[in-house]
Amino acid sequence: MTSSLPERKKLGRSLVILLALLGVSVFINYVDRGNLSIAAPMLQDELHLAPDRLGLLLSAFFWTYALLQPIYGWLVDRLNVYWLFAGCFALWSIATASTALVHTFAVLFILRLCVGLGEAVSFPSYSKIIALNYGEEHRGLANGVVGAGLALGPGFGVLVGGTLMAHFGWRPFFIALGLGSFLWLPLWIKFMPSKNVVAPSGVQSSPSLLQFLSLRSAWGSCIGLFSGNYVNYFLLTWLPYYLVRERHFSMVEMAKIGGAGYLLGAVVSSIAGWLSDFWIRCGGTPTLVRKTFVGGGVAVCGSILCISAFIPDRTMSVVVLLVGMACWGFPCSNLWAITQTLAGPRAAGRWTGFQNCVGNMAGVVVPVLTGEALRLTGHFSAAFVAVAAVAIMGCLTWIFVVGRIEQVDWDAMGSSEATRAVAAD
Repeated sequence: MTSSLPERKKLGRSLVILLALLGVSVFINYVDRGNLSIAAPMLQDELHLAPDRLGLLLSAFFWTYALLQPIYGWLVDRLNVYWLFAGCFALWSIATASTALVHTFAVLFILRLCVGLGEAVSFPSYSKIIALNYGEEHRGLANGVVGAGLALGPGFGVLVGGTLMAHFGWRPFFIALGLGSFLWLPLWIKFMPSKNVVAPSGVQSSPSLLQFLSLRSAWGSCIGLFSGNYVNYFLLTWLPYYLVRERHFSMVEMAKIGGAGYLLGAVVSSIAGWLSDFWIRCGGTPTLVRKTFVGGGVAVCGSILCISAFIPDRTMSVVVLLVGMACWGFPCSNLWAITQTLAGPRAAGRWTGFQNCVGNMAGVVVPVLTGEALRLTGHFSAAFVAVAAVAIMGCLTWIFVVGRIEQVDWDAMGSSEATRAVAAD
């Protein structure tokens, strides 16, 4: 008996290695962006910071990270994305190592801006590289691997970083992390694709900003990402502090809990990516499959996290918290596959850049808003309710605002604009 499923084209060795390197890079990326939150209880005592002041420091990374997304999105569509990514990777690694050498709030703030400056290239580059090298039937897996790195990075940071900081302080960890990251660069230079597809000038260049802004799906994907990032960055910036100061776990216990939650999220992300590809091969449309995983996943994740905050028993609250963190793997496995399909290789950089600019404003908002709520109320209940509300808003946006998941016909849009301009003349 023969299978009714179409045969799936296997990934070549070079694409497997490329995907592995992308996964490792996002792992390092998320260790670096989350390491300051792990050190937050120590930093608060060392620098005598109020919660709202600490929230400002935790948000600094996202100021440059979010605002530079459109610029990097424009650059990856016009320059060699592989070399651009390598240069920015080196920049954020240097800034991470340098953080261990400073002792004032102002310099820490500036270095976090520099980490954001380097890491801002990441997701425009990931989307561009995946759109260039991986077909629709492999994008769930490719983005699932990126999503696994996204979860494993904070997991490693919390588990290993939290444990090391508890025993040796936070500064040695920052030095080892920043300098150790450079081991990735020679491998990237050796195995990155030798050819880079850059959009030519003229009518075939990447679409204009006005074309992008005219699309309902573009705005829907931006709001949807903001909602998902609100959940993700709440965990990334405040989870260690919440577990230590409100739930009264030790630094070592916090490290184990946080590490377990992110590990579960990484496993779910990889499985969800594979399942989404399998569903599509079985006949599911990208619209149904991607929206189910992303929209449904973010709503379930945010709601379960909120429930965990209102459970008095510490053990049971942690169990529910871990389930919520595991559910984050569902949306992050398919979110960028939606963008890559809608934009296509020609516009993947620009679309991702603008989407990430709006979406990562959540990283500016959630640390500050949570810190202010904590200062006013003395506990995290209101912050968790906000997480659930924003997550549900994101679910509705992915389902009802984002349209069909199919590549935009940029040439047809350009022809329509040209026709309107001639008519106006």
